[in-house]
Amino acid sequence: MLTPLTVAVAVTALALAAWCGFAAYRDQPTKDWHFIGMAVVTVLALVQLVVGIVQLARGQEADEGAVVFVSYLLGAAASIPAVAMLSLSERTRWGSATVVAGAVVLAVLQVRLHDIWVGSGV
Repeated sequence: MLTPLTVAVAVTALALAAWCGFAAYRDQPTKDWHFIGMAVVTVLALVQLVVGIVQLARGQEADEGAVVFVSYLLGAAASIPAVAMLSLSERTRWGSATVVAGAVVLAVLQVRLHDIWVGSGV
């Protein structure tokens, strides 16, 4: 797996969480600019999905298995679009808080994806 891409997804997800967390703190719903940020994070996660599948197709193997790895990749790619839809239906500060939760989950998924790919080192 491409470590710089994994770090980029995690860092942008945490930046999105901080940004939407500030909006929730100020009692604001998600706005158009937040959705642009969500789109950027989603594009990075989709690039990661494609890179991961290409690496598996080239014969490289995830330490904990391809099925688990692809499942985590799909979950990571779907997490931000899912919370974006939820934040659209909840046009209060809690919509922003939902994005914060989803972005933190995405960052944690990046750590787990790295562990699945290279192993736990034990």
